[in-house]
Amino acid sequence: MNDLLIKLPMLILFFGSMIGIGIYCKRNATNVDSFVLGGRSVGPWLTAFAYGTSYFSAVVFVGYAGQFGWKYGIAATWAGVGNAIIGSLMAWAILGRRTRVMTQHLGSATMPQFFGKRFDSSALKLASSAIIFIFLIPYTASLYNGLSRLFGMAFHIDYSVCVITMAVITAIYVIVGGYMATAINDFIQGIVMIVGIIAVICAVLKGQGGLAEAFTSLGQVTDPSVSNAPGAFNSLFGPDPKNLLGVVVLTSLGTWGLPQMVQKFYAIKDEKAISKGMIISSLFALVVAGGCYFLGGFGRLFSHRVDIATEGYDAIIPAMLSDLSPFLISIVIILVLSASMSTLSSLVLTSSSTLTLDFIKGNLVKKMDEKKQLLFIRLLIVVFVFISVVLALIQYNSNVTFIAQLMGISWGALAGAFLAPFLFGLYWKRTTAAAVWTNFLFCVAVMLSNILFPQYFPALLRSPINAGVFCMLSGLVLVPVISLFTKKPNRAYVEEVFSCYNAIETVCVTDSIGDTKEENQ
Repeated sequence: MNDLLIKLPMLILFFGSMIGIGIYCKRNATNVDSFVLGGRSVGPWLTAFAYGTSYFSAVVFVGYAGQFGWKYGIAATWAGVGNAIIGSLMAWAILGRRTRVMTQHLGSATMPQFFGKRFDSSALKLASSAIIFIFLIPYTASLYNGLSRLFGMAFHIDYSVCVITMAVITAIYVIVGGYMATAINDFIQGIVMIVGIIAVICAVLKGQGGLAEAFTSLGQVTDPSVSNAPGAFNSLFGPDPKNLLGVVVLTSLGTWGLPQMVQKFYAIKDEKAISKGMIISSLFALVVAGGCYFLGGFGRLFSHRVDIATEGYDAIIPAMLSDLSPFLISIVIILVLSASMSTLSSLVLTSSSTLTLDFIKGNLVKKMDEKKQLLFIRLLIVVFVFISVVLALIQYNSNVTFIAQLMGISWGALAGAFLAPFLFGLYWKRTTAAAVWTNFLFCVAVMLSNILFPQYFPALLRSPINAGVFCMLSGLVLVPVISLFTKKPNRAYVEEVFSCYNAIETVCVTDSIGDTKEENQ
């Protein structure tokens, strides 16, 4: 009873603040541009935290941290480092500015709109919106699964209650406040995630006698199925560097092609916001993702509490946290809720806006004014949240697959299909629609085959994670090669698209000192 007196008020305060922010942002969600992109005027802190919190969810904290920490030991931390450097720093540096400039020039609010206008193909827009709709579904379902054991441990209440409560509250603040409500809530949720992960790591390691003692104990763990030599799980690259590399690439490079991630660049305010956001986002990823994987790396020290064969990898992190104080357990619950709700809000907003603007508008409904578009987007948010809840409950009751596998399927298909076409579309005028089509079809076919017929794949590619990496890397070869062997795009049209990069902007000397020699002549 005393535990509930600590936990329930914290949850009520957390949920209340989320809804309150949604109501506060209602006045700024009056048209499609403001509802979907915040009027393209979102500052660096909100954008960076929105990017980071959309990146990391319960999938990472419970699923990936538990599974890969168990498999690779402390070396799993490399995944967090890769997320910070490749998934955040390089993504912002390479994609951020060009995405913001070209999408505004083309008037695109979604990734399918970008493909449709960049390659002058309405069919590409429809195909990409269909891919997003199909493959974001397993991702949304996976977001809830990490909550089941944690809520059961903390409150001893039914999993369905946790899922429905989280879904309803997320839907309310997204429907009412749109992107700005999501961004502000992401900022608050991001702070909770940073504080929470640091507090949990310190508490767990303290229970193991401190960092040095825990590190030494981990080095004494052996597993004949992995390695008979002691020290494998506290080594620099772990017992299986090859498969660890696949995890690093998928979870890091994959963000470059995920619509819910890239769309954050559409909304950023200005040049300064991009520079600051890049640093903030990278540090956030290093702390949160690095911390999650670092914590999971010590999972083997709790093997006496977990039966992997019957309970699965998703039980590892909850087992590590079971001895924490009621206050810290409350922090963990809010941490995982923050991570999941922020990602869920981003996914349902991306899915609903994409389906409305790119599939329904102009195809199923010929004439849609601003008011009707907003109505459709809001209705579809409800639909997507409902679907995600149903799938999550079905998956939980039937125990279809692990969290990491669900996310691997989604990330592999989306990032594989979109990464190379989006990247080359921003940088290379010679990129053709035929190359984009080829990449779409190839990656979707590979990922669907991997789900349905894994036995026909080489052993290394039977994992959805490695298959996703294969798709991403293949796309980086397929798109330029196919482009060179297919008909060149219309030169005048492409020049007009890329003219946005040649626009001249007048700036203050506080932003750029210019060429002083030229000025003195």
